[in-house]
Amino acid sequence: MGRRKGEDVLAGDWRRRKVVPVVDAEPDLVVEDADSGFCGAVAGFDSGAVVLEDRHGRRRNFPLLPAAFLLDGQSVTLRRPTRSPAPAARRRTASGSVAVDGVRARVARASRIWVEGVHDAALVERIWGDDLRVEGVVVEPLSGIDALDAEVRHFGPDPDRRLGVLVDHLVPGSKESRIVARVNAPHVLVTGHPYVDVWQAVKPGALGIAAWPVVPPGRPWKEGVCAALGVGEPAAMWRHILSRVDSFADVETPLINAMERLIDFVTEPAG
Repeated sequence: MGRRKGEDVLAGDWRRRKVVPVVDAEPDLVVEDADSGFCGAVAGFDSGAVVLEDRHGRRRNFPLLPAAFLLDGQSVTLRRPTRSPAPAARRRTASGSVAVDGVRARVARASRIWVEGVHDAALVERIWGDDLRVEGVVVEPLSGIDALDAEVRHFGPDPDRRLGVLVDHLVPGSKESRIVARVNAPHVLVTGHPYVDVWQAVKPGALGIAAWPVVPPGRPWKEGVCAALGVGEPAAMWRHILSRVDSFADVETPLINAMERLIDFVTEPAG
């Protein structure tokens, strides 16, 4: 961690001039190493050092130095608990990653993930919401992507302000692929899935149907699906779809891969 703004560089180490809380390094407590920025959950101890594991399963050892860690953005000193509680079974989030209990949402990063609309945003929240809050990533819905290149220029991505974009129906020759081809900016990753709408990225089996209905060309896809399934309006159909999604197991692999790539991209340290 660099020197804080306004600190007197001649006054010594600021960490030693203030009372820093001492916290037991209980299993799954999420902290950040103040010097390297590595963030992870307590996974154990090794030769007097605490072992932290990040959301990708990567582990690093850190010595238990005074004021060496951040907890909810505040400096703390970690200590090994005096007793070793029996390890609890690890809870998983809807995305399949290890859940971390008792951690507040991280302050939002400057980086963003954009999705095409509110349905995409709701589905992403249902599956990846816990991970995104821990990582401090905000997902913003667009009203379509017709002006995507202009929106990207307005956003002004840079190494510390990355942009990830999730696009529906991103297949060769589609209108969406032509729009994406116009986006030519560094620090931006545009990826997507092949489905006509994010509805279709939900597995039919999760809805109790054998397959998504085939909608004739020229007819609005959502209205066609509703007609084929006997649902009165798209809003009611969407409520039903979202209610049947509990985890990543209920959506198709291309959507999972696309979202994981975007999360990794916008949370990768600059440089």
